[in-house]
Amino acid sequence: MIAVAVVGSGSCGPDDARLAEEVGRRLAEAGVLVVTGGLGGVMAAACRGARGAGGTTVGLLPGDSREEANDWVGVALPTGLGEGRNVLVVRAADALVAIGGEYGTLSEIALALKAGRPVVGLGTWEIRRHGETEGDPGIWRADDPASAVALAIELARPAAPGARSAQP
Repeated sequence: MIAVAVVGSGSCGPDDARLAEEVGRRLAEAGVLVVTGGLGGVMAAACRGARGAGGTTVGLLPGDSREEANDWVGVALPTGLGEGRNVLVVRAADALVAIGGEYGTLSEIALALKAGRPVVGLGTWEIRRHGETEGDPGIWRADDPASAVALAIELARPAAPGARSAQP
C-alpha cells in the first residue's frame, strides 16, 4: 500500500482546507494510506476528506495523548516528540503533498527532500538557493488537488529496477 503524507498548517483558511479535504478524499479513493501530523487545519481537513471516502488515516501526534488527534484520525500515534514528529511523518510516507503551510510545513518539505521523498506542492513554499532564480527542482508543482494526487501517487510508486527517476 502506498502512503502519502498531507502536510500543512495546523490552522488554515477555507481555501487551504478545501484543497486538503479534496486531496484527502482523492487519496482515499485511490486506496492510498493518508498520513498527517494528526492535529487541526490542513491535517484535519485531509483526514476528514479521506475518512469521508472510506480511507484510512494515520496521525503522528506531537504529544503523549491520543486525545489530541483530530476527529478524523483513524490511527492516532502519540510520539511525545513535539515538532520532532515531523521526521516520522516524512519517513512514514512514500511521497508528500504540501498545502499552504507555515514553518513546520517548511521543515517537513526540507526533511522530505533530504530523505529523497518526492514533494508535491499545492500553493506552498518555494525554495530557492541564494543566487538562483528558479525554485528547487525537488518540489513538483500542482495546480489543483486532482493533479497533486495523481502526481504524488505516480512519484510514490517504486521505480522498476534499472529505471531512472523522474525529475520535476
